[in-house]
Parts: sequence; C-alpha cells; structure tokens
Amino acid sequence: MAKYEKAGESDEWYTPSYVFDALGVRFDLDVASPPEGPRYVPAQRWFSNFSLERDWHGFVWMNPPFGHQSTKRKWLRKFFDHGNGIALLPDRTSAPWWQEFCHMANGILFVSPKVKFERPDGSVGEQPGTGTTLFAAGEQALDALLRAEQLGKTFQPIAAVREHSIRDPGNQPHVTK
Repeated sequence: MAKYEKAGESDEWYTPSYVFDALGVRFDLDVASPPEGPRYVPAQRWFSNFSLERDWHGFVWMNPPFGHQSTKRKWLRKFFDHGNGIALLPDRTSAPWWQEFCHMANGILFVSPKVKFERPDGSVGEQPGTGTTLFAAGEQALDALLRAEQLGKTFQPIAAVREHSIRDPGNQPHVTK
C-alpha cells in the first residue's frame, strides 16, 4: 500500500477538482463530506455524519471512507437503493463487495492514471496504492461518466446493458433486443 493508505491513518482525503470539472455536473447532495463541507464537490448540501441513517435526495456524490472495507456494502446498498448519483470507489475488482455491486451500475469509469487525492492541508498524496472507479446510478450519472472520457474508460456491465440501452461512442442510444 502507498504511504497514505496505511491502516489507522486518516480517511480525510479529498477528490481533486479536475474530477468534477470532467464530470460537468452539479450534485444535490454530497453524502460523505468532511464536517467543514466539501472542498471541491459542486453540491448544494452535504452530510458529514450519520449519512447511512439519513434520507438521501436528488443527484448524489458518494466518496465513502476508503479505509473501512467492512462498510463498503452498507454504503453501496444505500447508494444503489437511492439509484441516482455517482460513487467514487477503490478499483478493487476482485473484492467481494466490488463483485456484489458492480453489476448494479449503469456504467463504471476506470480512472487512469490513478487519482492523487489531496490531504486536508492541501498537499497531494503522491503514491496512490490503488486505482479509482466511478460507479454511475441512473442515466444522468451515466451521461456524466461518458462526458468525462479524459478521466479514463467507461464500461457498462452486461446486466445494465440488458436492462437499459447501449450507448455508442457518439453517445447515441441503441435499443438492445
């Protein structure tokens, strides 16, 4: 693991502004914000505490604590039950929680190169220990991931393709049969 991902260190790492610039959307709610509010997240409201027990509304941004692998399922269950937003998660494709929830996404963007998150003091973590994925829940989120092609490659899980439409590189919908 990279230095900044050692067990017991802070989960206070902020998503850099270029991620939000690429997505080109505003969020109604940041569901896992630091207490002082989001640094770069373009959100109208935010939750800092007890987010999993609260009602979510509108288009959400979710960057849950990376260090607590045991809570990933709770966060993802709430996220997909809500069904409208973008979740930033570690690229852990072999992890049981990732396998359990990836098929629920309308799209998954594999960010490349690795995101260098920012510390609360503004310094940048230089050695990311893992990659980052963005999960889309809903059409607005999928459209944002497709727009953010400079961040990496977006894929649609087969389950999502069967339930929805396939999009070609020109972003034109095609109905599957």
